[in-house]
Amino acid sequence: MGVPVHSRYLDIASMIRERIEAGEWVPGARLPTLNDLAAEYDANRDTVGRAIALLETEGYLWAVQGRGIAVRYGTMRPRRPRGDLVKRNEQATGYSFPSASSQEVWVRHGEAVSAPARLDNPRVAKLLGVDPGTEVLRRFRVTGPASEAPFQINVSWIHPRVADIVANLDANPAAGEWLHHIEKAGHWPISWMEIHRARMPNKDEAALLEIPTNLPVLEIVRVGTSGADNNPVEVTEYVVASDRVETVHVLHRAENAQQPWPDAGSRGDS
Repeated sequence: MGVPVHSRYLDIASMIRERIEAGEWVPGARLPTLNDLAAEYDANRDTVGRAIALLETEGYLWAVQGRGIAVRYGTMRPRRPRGDLVKRNEQATGYSFPSASSQEVWVRHGEAVSAPARLDNPRVAKLLGVDPGTEVLRRFRVTGPASEAPFQINVSWIHPRVADIVANLDANPAAGEWLHHIEKAGHWPISWMEIHRARMPNKDEAALLEIPTNLPVLEIVRVGTSGADNNPVEVTEYVVASDRVETVHVLHRAENAQQPWPDAGSRGDS
């Protein structure tokens, strides 16, 4: 008996997946066209298209109209653990946050921007403590490990009361240097909180990260609070393809869970 038609695309996806994992196509390489793959697997073009779409959602491939089907980096490298330590930057006066704390060399993709912009996102505006639509200083960068596809989008929104402190700084200074300037101006020490959630990317985000729009992203919103008055000074959004990062959280026992459980007899149950 032949393979049921409805599962044929799963078999094709499995075979393509195995070839990618075996190294036949390296990250960044282009796969044959849908027509060529259909001929190779003796299947119709729509069936192969379903297989490619499945591998897109798993993070193996990225199919772009007019550009072909490319192998992604996400599943071809260890996922990047994201811890909870903020470190002093060893190369400059500033801070390195969890996603940029390893020894890997990171580069910028495209232009870095530092300029006033309307903050229309009501969620971010509330976290920053301003009304939606307020014009605030916006710092924008796309970064990632050298020789790989872009890893994350960084967008920092600076509260108007501290914007003048960093307005004239380079749009792409050493990591965290601009935060040092805010602290030096009387807001030491800045403390941070992060909010993590998964969501779907918009078209602009998908294009910047070189991912399909049906691959979820991890959104990390960091809120920096002044040590002087306990009010926000900055909110930074990180957007990372979900197949390239994992968060690590160490769980701690509460005070009432520090001691071993007593035996049943000692609780008076016998």
